[in-house]
Amino acid sequence: MKTQTISERRKFFLTVARATGLAALGGLVWSAYVDEVTASELTLRPPGALPEKDFLSTCIKCGMCVEACPFDTLKLAKPGDNKPLGTPYFEPREIPCYMCPDIPCVPVCPSEALDIKLVSTNNRLDINKADMGVAVVDAKNCIAFWGIQCDACYRACPLMDEAIKLEYEQNSRTGKHAFLKPVVDSDFCTGCGLCERACVTEKAAIFVLPREVALGKVGDHYIKGWDKADDKRVQDAMGEETVTDLSREKAIDTLNDMGGLLDD
Repeated sequence: MKTQTISERRKFFLTVARATGLAALGGLVWSAYVDEVTASELTLRPPGALPEKDFLSTCIKCGMCVEACPFDTLKLAKPGDNKPLGTPYFEPREIPCYMCPDIPCVPVCPSEALDIKLVSTNNRLDINKADMGVAVVDAKNCIAFWGIQCDACYRACPLMDEAIKLEYEQNSRTGKHAFLKPVVDSDFCTGCGLCERACVTEKAAIFVLPREVALGKVGDHYIKGWDKADDKRVQDAMGEETVTDLSREKAIDTLNDMGGLLDD
């Protein structure tokens, strides 16, 4: 009887231990999943990728785009990469996109997570239509902004004088020298990352971010003076008082002072 009691007690503790271990493992897996989903906002995708949310729901993680890439630019996310597992991505500082004219990674996609229409002009492949991200210049750490002559990113850009231009500015401190500052035109930048790879600083002073992260958008709380729909939003937010009761400028100032009403 005593032996049976000890045995049952041992089984009980083993069961509790297993359940605790599984719960902890589940917590770690879920935590990793949350981190990866969050990190996906900063992940650079191949040419022709759908918007991130649509891409994640469409990509079947087959790896065919990775196999098709002749430069080993693309990688499949694995555990520890802090990216959605099995999805293709690239890191320009290591290997940028070399802008293949035939864009071999796109046509092989079986799910159309990489949409050939997004990299086509008049039904012909056009790598310059690729929208992998946009380059951003860290002016504080770019040596060209210090007055040191450097045009590494400019020279590396496949769309020289379109995606990256050099802006001439006289150095007022010396009066004899000039700055040649790299300026990115987001209308032309494809996010290939060749500029990031070429940057001479230890930590790249020009780097590629997903377009929606790099450029952002006007907040919903911003009142556009030319938009009649915003007049109604002001009126609704102010309750009984209307824009006609006050000058429009005062109404907008009042609304901004009230703060956050348009976010409700």
